[in-house]
Amino acid sequence: MVANVGFELFIALRYLLAQRQHASISRVSLFSTIGVAVGVAALVVALGLMTGLQGELRSRILGSTAHIYVWKPKGITDYEKEVQRLLAIPGVEGAGPAIMGKAIIEAAGDPEFITIKGVDPALEGHVTEIERTMVQGQLGALRESEDEHPGILLGQDLASKLGVHVGDLVTLMPPVGTTSPFGMIPRMPVVKVVGIFQLGLYEFDSEYGFVSLDFAKRLLNTEMPSVIQLRVHDIYDAHTIAENIPKELGAEYVAEDWSELNRSLFSALWLEKMAISTTIGLIVFVGALNIISSLILLVRQKSRDIAILKTMGLSSRRVMAIFMLQGLVIGVIGTAVGGALGLALCYVLDKYKLIQIPMDVYQVSHVPFVVLPLDFAVVALASIAICFLATIYPSRQASSLDPVQALRFE
Repeated sequence: MVANVGFELFIALRYLLAQRQHASISRVSLFSTIGVAVGVAALVVALGLMTGLQGELRSRILGSTAHIYVWKPKGITDYEKEVQRLLAIPGVEGAGPAIMGKAIIEAAGDPEFITIKGVDPALEGHVTEIERTMVQGQLGALRESEDEHPGILLGQDLASKLGVHVGDLVTLMPPVGTTSPFGMIPRMPVVKVVGIFQLGLYEFDSEYGFVSLDFAKRLLNTEMPSVIQLRVHDIYDAHTIAENIPKELGAEYVAEDWSELNRSLFSALWLEKMAISTTIGLIVFVGALNIISSLILLVRQKSRDIAILKTMGLSSRRVMAIFMLQGLVIGVIGTAVGGALGLALCYVLDKYKLIQIPMDVYQVSHVPFVVLPLDFAVVALASIAICFLATIYPSRQASSLDPVQALRFE
């Protein structure tokens, strides 16, 4: 078996696994391997944490909101016509109007601020995932009936704070009242809770209420929708589609996609990912420094062996290769062990949701871990490259050793 292994690799492994006179070299090599493994594992876990958190937030934001918002400075007078024009744009698979406003909602004397979103129940399900995330009731229940109270859908967290369930009545107080001879009189329409949703994003589940478009017009004293919401087939094409809308439909159209609306959030997450990766990556450099020290120690202790090998005709390049291979073996083993450990930790932490975080701060209840193949490959290759570069200086020392000087006092 040894005959099939290169001579340089055979010598490198013998030095690496020394057990008698130079057992201290093996211990230093072991600690170097452990240092590299710990650094790689920590880096894989950190990248998995940030990638998972970023992906989870993106998924929940895109499930709760539209991919593109379109509006016209002069207003959207005929939203049905505008919806049909926007659906004709390549890549757009859903469109629907929306009216946004603020109000106060009250049930049993407990007022809460609420964001009112007026939607067309027939179209909203094609734009957001509200219909799929209904815990109780249905989106279609927003269609008004003349002999009933207008319906409202509440987020699960908001409904819990108010202590209401489907079928209960609540009171809304919009910011705009009714003008009378005695001044402005606040309007306080009574609405019926017809459904409870859980979009998974705390901002929506604790602050939003969906009503029908017609009721939102009366409640917020407006005559037309604020925006047209669009859902696209590929979220990464949203920016291009948003830029093409004014070109195809006219300069009076203004469009903004999800990446622009959430640019500050995802920029902060990306910056945090890079900062954490750089900081934890220093652990790998510590492991590389251990490799340098172990190889320098080995060169000094094996100077006699090196001199004998060189007098027997072994070239300086092959001597250099012996010590480079030893450092490379440490790097490969440490990277493999650390990578496997990091993947195992990410799997366990993600499956059992072991790291819980405050949902009102991070919008999600636990930290998800997702390791992308590209991230893992970059970590592994960078770790091996760093370990290989760490071998250059001690290997050059070994290759430049003068056999005469090394054997002079032996």
